[in-house]
Amino acid sequence: MTSTRPPAGLRVQILLSLAGVMLLAFVPLFFAVAQVTRATASAYREEAARGLGRAVAAHVAEVSGAPGVPREEVERAMRGHVGPRGAIAVVEVDETGTVIAAAGEPGELTNIPAPRPPFGEAARQARTSAGRALDVIVPAGRGAVVVRLRTDEDVDRTASLVRGVALYMIVFALALMVFGYFSLTRLIVRPIERLAAAADRVAGGARSLEAPPAGAREIGELGSSVRAMTERLLADEQALREKVDELERTTRRLRETREQLHGSERLASVGRLAAGVAHEIGNPIAAIMGMHDLIADDAVDDETREDFMRRMRSETERIHVVVRDLLDYARPESEPTSGHQIAEIAEVVASVLDLVRPQKSWRDVQVDVDVPQGLRARISPQRLTQVLLNLVLNAAAAMEGETASPKISIEAEQTDDAVLLRVTDTGPGVPADVADRVFEPFVTTKEVGAGTGLGLSVCRGIVEGAGGHISLDTSHQGGARFVVELRPAGDEGEISPRSSRRDR
Repeated sequence: MTSTRPPAGLRVQILLSLAGVMLLAFVPLFFAVAQVTRATASAYREEAARGLGRAVAAHVAEVSGAPGVPREEVERAMRGHVGPRGAIAVVEVDETGTVIAAAGEPGELTNIPAPRPPFGEAARQARTSAGRALDVIVPAGRGAVVVRLRTDEDVDRTASLVRGVALYMIVFALALMVFGYFSLTRLIVRPIERLAAAADRVAGGARSLEAPPAGAREIGELGSSVRAMTERLLADEQALREKVDELERTTRRLRETREQLHGSERLASVGRLAAGVAHEIGNPIAAIMGMHDLIADDAVDDETREDFMRRMRSETERIHVVVRDLLDYARPESEPTSGHQIAEIAEVVASVLDLVRPQKSWRDVQVDVDVPQGLRARISPQRLTQVLLNLVLNAAAAMEGETASPKISIEAEQTDDAVLLRVTDTGPGVPADVADRVFEPFVTTKEVGAGTGLGLSVCRGIVEGAGGHISLDTSHQGGARFVVELRPAGDEGEISPRSSRRDR
């Protein structure tokens, strides 16, 4: 697991930037000043050495050129110029370059090379055990005088001067960095911090942003931009809240309308069922009335009368079952959230078939059912009954007068993540120009007045409300096939007592 460090604050970054600027500005400057100082000091020392060398050579040449001056006297004059503050060594050569007189510190005389004729005034660099030196050559008569002088005796003074320059630059850089730090903090950092604090207050719920008036012009412009952006965001937020409220109200109205549409379609289905079973109810009532008239006849014996009574009871129970089924279907659900209920698929299919079989138009319809027992889905039994009833009624209506051997197949199976329920008929199928709009409201293939075009639309709303999906299998040939995909129940929940109509 990797962790990222937060970036350094603005003050630290300003301090580091100022330090970098000082290093880039003063370090090269220090080296340049040090080099110039050393070069200047070296040039000064060489010039001083040249002047001193000329003076010493002139004095030695004057003593040596006097008539009758012995060599010891010349060397004595040379030794007078040799010392810590004078020359290192003094050598006089004749016209052939041979040393005729010399004086100097031990070990230095042998290190002085004799100049070559012809002689002229010159200076050459030399190295001694004590450091750098300068040999000054001055012509004297036919020969020459060589004076070796120190040029490193002011090194410590130069180093001290360089250290002073370095200390001055360090102190000046630190002072400039402190001044720049406090100035930038006052002009930039503090106004930005106040602006950030104002933005945090807006984020915490404040309805306006108070930008700091102090600071540079750019920071003032930034504060104005942030203030304008805040006002725009707050206005957009208010407009969004209003739109959300309006959307919630619209959603509530749509939900209420959908519930009303579900109820209306259920009642319409009940009406179609009632029209279909009216004949079945009328026949038993006519039989009961006829048997009642026969019972009232005194010529009928007791055994016949008891037989008529049993028949009357049987017909009455037949009427009761049909009416009870219609009432059960039309009764509103106690739990409107269908996704919280569990439906037994086989029992719902049996309930639907019990509702439609009493109709006279269904006597010639063959119904094949392939639904395993124990297959359950997460949907209200009442809602699933309404969906399945709409599908089988539509299938029967589509095959009426169109197919010699009408047949409806109801199949169900469970896959890894869904319960599939298929309703297939042998009718003419759904026309291609209607197939992609078959679940839209008011789309129907029936004649005018024979259907509302809301049944499949309501079925889609019920199935999708339970987290499922309903579709038309356009690849099926020889009729129409509707596929309902539902969420499997698993072991959760309890089957609603209304899912089994045979337990009552």
